[in-house]
Amino acid sequence: MEKIPEIDHVDIKILSELLKDAKTPYTEIAERIFVSGGTVHVRMKKMEKMGIVKGSTLDLDFSKLGYDITSFLGIYLEKSSLYEEVCTELEKIPEILNLHYTTGDWSIFVRIACRDTNHLRQVLHDKIQSISGISRTETFISLEEKFNRPLAFDESEMTSSEEEV
Repeated sequence: MEKIPEIDHVDIKILSELLKDAKTPYTEIAERIFVSGGTVHVRMKKMEKMGIVKGSTLDLDFSKLGYDITSFLGIYLEKSSLYEEVCTELEKIPEILNLHYTTGDWSIFVRIACRDTNHLRQVLHDKIQSISGISRTETFISLEEKFNRPLAFDESEMTSSEEEV
């Protein structure tokens, strides 16, 4: 089993600040949590090296870019052994925003952004359902996303070694 990375309360505070706004300068974060800017920089590099921080993203309103349909798709595989092969093909489809390997009825669950229902039909029929190994799909159209938020950390629940900074 993979070892859980050792992070402390300072790391958690840094991550919490960046989850609120990933564009916050390290110097501003340092002032808020009472450490030096260099400490924030070093801690971020450490967490990137550990694989905790994997990058940064933009939070886009897809509808303002002409993508008015967000849908979720449950994918049934012919055989579970085809998972990696099917995922490789699904990753080539730019409309698929994320993919999850799941328990339950479906093998795979994806989120898709499309311009309209005709575009969704094209993605489903011409791109997804033509992939070898997919037996069938089940589509759900989102009517509204009420919120999309990052995980909020509760420092009292975190177990790690305490370091003085």
